[in-house]
Amino acid sequence: MRRRSVLVLEHMEKIANKVRVSGGGRCNFTNLNASSDNYVSCNPSFCKSALARFTPYDFIDMIEKHGIKYYEKEAGQLFCKGSSGEIISLFQKECSQAGVEIQRGCRIDSIKKKDRFIIATNYGVMESQSLVVAAGGLSYPKLGATEKGYGIARQFGLNVTPLRPALVPLVFKKKDLDHFGGLSGVSLKAAVSCGKVSFDGNILFTHRGLSGPAILQLSLYWERGMPITVNLMPEMDVYALFMAKRQSRMKIENLLAGYLPASFAKKWCGLCIQSKPVNRYSEKEFREIACKLQNWQIIPHGTEGYEKAEVTLGGIDTDELSSRTMEAKKAPGLYFVGEVVDVTGQLGGFNLQWAWSSGYAAGEYA
Repeated sequence: MRRRSVLVLEHMEKIANKVRVSGGGRCNFTNLNASSDNYVSCNPSFCKSALARFTPYDFIDMIEKHGIKYYEKEAGQLFCKGSSGEIISLFQKECSQAGVEIQRGCRIDSIKKKDRFIIATNYGVMESQSLVVAAGGLSYPKLGATEKGYGIARQFGLNVTPLRPALVPLVFKKKDLDHFGGLSGVSLKAAVSCGKVSFDGNILFTHRGLSGPAILQLSLYWERGMPITVNLMPEMDVYALFMAKRQSRMKIENLLAGYLPASFAKKWCGLCIQSKPVNRYSEKEFREIACKLQNWQIIPHGTEGYEKAEVTLGGIDTDELSSRTMEAKKAPGLYFVGEVVDVTGQLGGFNLQWAWSSGYAAGEYA
């Protein structure tokens, strides 16, 4: 125990709003498979130290101590059996036991550094030896997200890498929206890729474009102008399927409707191929159609922005921070943790684990 006096300045009236909405209200609080491979950063190795010193199993020990029941949904993703409120209660109890005070509705007007940090707020002026910035990113502005953390970093001369919304739905160009906008609510299992990355999972058509777990994952790596490739039937040898059915008189869109949502199969066939009875295609045409089904390309117009993004990609340049302590090299006593740092996790509990791990790292030294 370091017996530090700790005051949390929370600008919202409710604490941990992002935790509250995580995992659809059940809080996807960690992922058992968390490693540096699950994070995007200008320095992919930066997160290794913190993740190694406070692991998913360390957080599991905490929730088990508090009697919180949880379950594994898929691929190491852990959720509360109850609600995310249980995780927030855990933090409140831990803070109370450690003598941590939380000042809600606290607006920071200015921060100065002399021998100590001098923080002017609507509750008066406060001083501290150390200052930990856990201000989050720009995603979910309705939950209170602001640029405050990046502003503090810039004030003290730290570089902030370019920011953009991530884990976010993609928006169609007008032409594609005219074609596929009517499919809103239709989902299918696919493999999606852009550049060198690929993800398997459900994709969901929305009234504006594409969403679903596979698309959200891909948005971490997608940049404006890049095409995305969708394998609509990733678990099948589509050409072999066609050859097995080559004597059939049914229209190809009806054949595909046995493997894809019927409304999508009809729309896709109408746009991408000449739809006719299966027995009227040649082997060459079967190969071409199979290739199109497994390499359907779309160039999105953009994303749905920070309003729908789960995280902010980019942040405080990791070259400015110690990976061991999260302390700013140019400003002793100033620490940055969580989403405000240029470390962004994939979908599935990785971002909350980074928040816990980086916070623990700073807490050992701040």
